[in-house]
Amino acid sequence: MVQDRLDATTLSDADVIAASSDDPDLFRLIVSRYGEAVLKYAARRVGAQDARDVASEVFLRGFRLRNRYEGLRETCLPWLYRIARNVVGEWLKKANRSDEIALVLHSSVGFEDEVLDRVIAASVIPELRRALALLSEQDRETLLLFALDGLTYSEVAASLGIPPGTVGSRLTRARNEVRAQVPDLEHKASLLVISLPEGKEEDRG
Repeated sequence: MVQDRLDATTLSDADVIAASSDDPDLFRLIVSRYGEAVLKYAARRVGAQDARDVASEVFLRGFRLRNRYEGLRETCLPWLYRIARNVVGEWLKKANRSDEIALVLHSSVGFEDEVLDRVIAASVIPELRRALALLSEQDRETLLLFALDGLTYSEVAASLGIPPGTVGSRLTRARNEVRAQVPDLEHKASLLVISLPEGKEEDRG
């Protein structure tokens, strides 16, 4: 059985999830592969303090719903994010809160540069948050999945259950609206670091 478990690490997400129906412990591999990504997703939307609880609920629901997974893609991350959207929405509603987007400040080498960066970023972050808050819920979530969570067009489409073309139109609309609210965003954005999962540069049209 130990050898079977070791071999399971080479299986695709779809095969692991399918096999977990007979051997539930195999679902640990899904948690291992995507735990960090789901935790970051949760932290950006509910804050670091409650992110672990939200992420745990996401995987718990994923485990309960694993027999419904269609397994049509290489990664099950869009499926997990779809579950996460529901979990986050329920959590925010229960806590009577709106979503908050965590933006991480770039750490400069020089002390004077770092101070300057922080002064500028102290201005742009609230501006950017306000701009995001003005977007429709659909456009905002599309933009966040692409820009913050690092999904490709096709993965965003799978997560939201929409055609890839709709992803493109939503992103264009969201970017235009954000730029209208923060005209010098491109200049100031160099001071902000958004952590993106590796290997997500393809399909960024």
